[in-house]
Amino acid sequence: MGDMTSQPMRPGLRAALSLQYPMSLGLYDSYEEAQKAVDYLSDNEFPVQDLLIVGTDLKQLERVTGRLTRGRVFGAGALSGAWLGLFVGTIFALFDPSGFNILNVVSTVAFGALFGMVWAAVGYRLTRGERDFTSVSQVVAAKYEVLCEHKHVQRGRELLTEMDPMRAAMQEVRRAQEAERARTDGA
Repeated sequence: MGDMTSQPMRPGLRAALSLQYPMSLGLYDSYEEAQKAVDYLSDNEFPVQDLLIVGTDLKQLERVTGRLTRGRVFGAGALSGAWLGLFVGTIFALFDPSGFNILNVVSTVAFGALFGMVWAAVGYRLTRGERDFTSVSQVVAAKYEVLCEHKHVQRGRELLTEMDPMRAAMQEVRRAQEAERARTDGA
């Protein structure tokens, strides 16, 4: 089984996220359905430590949330800098040998806001307006496949057939079609 990401994984993590000879137990439209199947297997004393839920057909969704203007950039930079200034100013004021001085905290907040605004403006200027919007993004899977070590696959399929006989029959038809397609493509 190949790497699931292009980023290097720690050796212990690689072992935890891989199976020696994985075989498919089922393909599900949502993570909740795959989780329900694994939970059912667990409830029936199946060795769930030999299972892996894999999200397939990954898509990145990006929801545009608004226009990015200079005012928003400066405001966000000032707010971020002010929070940092409040934190640093409070820490220094708490440990000041002459006692807590609120004026020092306020001046640190003001300096932090100014610094944050300048820093944000420089970053915005460097983009040259190539990304004048705000957004949130998420990677989602279209399908979730439950994989199992080959030595337990038969028992897992039997249990999942008991859980949902109609779904299991459709899964078996899909596996047979894929096997036939692989056989004809290889010939």
